Amino acid sequence: MEGSTIKRASRKGNPHLPSGDGHVRRRGFTLVETMVAVAILMLSVAGPLIVADRAIVAADSAKYQLTASYLAQEGIEYVRAMRDNAYLSAYQANQSNSSAWWNGSNGFLTSNSSGSITPCVSATCTLDPTLTMGAGNGKALQVCNGACTPLYLNASGMYTEQSTGNTQTPFTRTVEITYSSQTQDNAEVSSSVSWNFHGTNYSVTIIDNLTPWQ
Repeated sequence: MEGSTIKRASRKGNPHLPSGDGHVRRRGFTLVETMVAVAILMLSVAGPLIVADRAIVAADSAKYQLTASYLAQEGIEYVRAMRDNAYLSAYQANQSNSSAWWNGSNGFLTSNSSGSITPCVSATCTLDPTLTMGAGNGKALQVCNGACTPLYLNASGMYTEQSTGNTQTPFTRTVEITYSSQTQDNAEVSSSVSWNFHGTNYSVTIIDNLTPWQ
C-alpha cells in the first residue's frame, strides 16, 4: 500500500511466531516433567489414604482392647456371682453362712457341688455364661482340655463357647482360681482374654481377691 510501512515482527526471542516454513513451534512437557507431576499427584493422594488406613487400624485395635477388657471383667463378676450364690444357698438351708466358703455341701472353694469353683482351682477354665451356672462338665466354667477354645458370638450378641451356628471371634477367655490352705479367707481370681490382631498377640488380665461374703 502506498505510503504505508509494514513492520515485520522479529522472531528473535519469540518462538511462537510463524517460522519461515509456515509451521508454529510449541513447547511441550518433557518426560521428566510428566513423571515429576505424576509423582506429586500420587503423593498428594496416597498421603491422606495412609492416614485414613492408620486411623481405621487404631480404631479397630481400641475396639478389640475395650471388648477384651469387658470380657475379662465378666469373668471376675461371674465368679463373684457363684460365691454369692453359695452363701445364699447355705443361708437358706440353715440360716448360717459358716460352711459356704470352705467346706460343706455348698462350699464355694472345696466342695463337689455344682455351685463350687473346685474344678477351676489351680486349673485353667473357659467361661460360657449361656450355660448353667457352675463349674464342671456341662456347666458355664469348664476345664480346658488341651488348648482353650475361642469365643463365638451368637445371634443374640452374647459371647459363648458354642460354635454351632455362631461366628468365631478372635478372643479366647480363661479363668483360674488360686488359694493357699494357710490363708483360707482369701482366694485369687484371674480372668484373662487374649487375641491376635494384624499378626500381633495381645492379652488383658484382671486379677481380683475374693473373701468370705457375710
